Amino acid sequence: MKSEQDAIPHGDPLALFETWLAEARASEPNDPNAMALATATPDGAPSVRMVLLKEHGPAGFVFYTNAESRKGGEIRANPRAALLFHWKSLGRQVRIEGPLEEVPAAMADAYFASRHPDSRLGSAASDQSRPLDARATYLARVAALREAYPDGAVPRPPHWTGFRLAPERIEFWISRAHRLHERRLFTRAGGRWASELLYP
Repeated sequence: MKSEQDAIPHGDPLALFETWLAEARASEPNDPNAMALATATPDGAPSVRMVLLKEHGPAGFVFYTNAESRKGGEIRANPRAALLFHWKSLGRQVRIEGPLEEVPAAMADAYFASRHPDSRLGSAASDQSRPLDARATYLARVAALREAYPDGAVPRPPHWTGFRLAPERIEFWISRAHRLHERRLFTRAGGRWASELLYP
């Protein structure tokens, strides 16, 4: 656990996130960019799943998905979400909330083309989140695409895209002994960040 000398400072939360993510990349055994993505229907029914952060910066946090999946449908209907990073090796969490917007098609094309050929085939063959009669059906669709595109260069399906979350709230959490944890919440208004400590 971190010492009290490593307190969460006020400042630029995006720069602090970059520092924490770099430290997680050095200490987490698997997928330091893994994050829980929470979405909800228009009437407030929530759902959550793990996805991978693929890009981040001043404009926000980017992930990719099948827009015809459950999460894609919820995002289209209610374009707000929450993210959670949990780095157990560091005893840290970061929670991020804000509105979502779809990334430009050229950006989605470039990322899709950068993926492993098998990942491109798997995504193109999947009707994500919809009922599947047998796994063999899905694998047969992957095999058919592999035959049609032996180099794996299947085009990006139009429903496979990316979304960027523009942060309005970012909360940093540090585990402390005896559950005396430390929390700092950053909120953005008018392009400026304010912050305050929260009780654990």
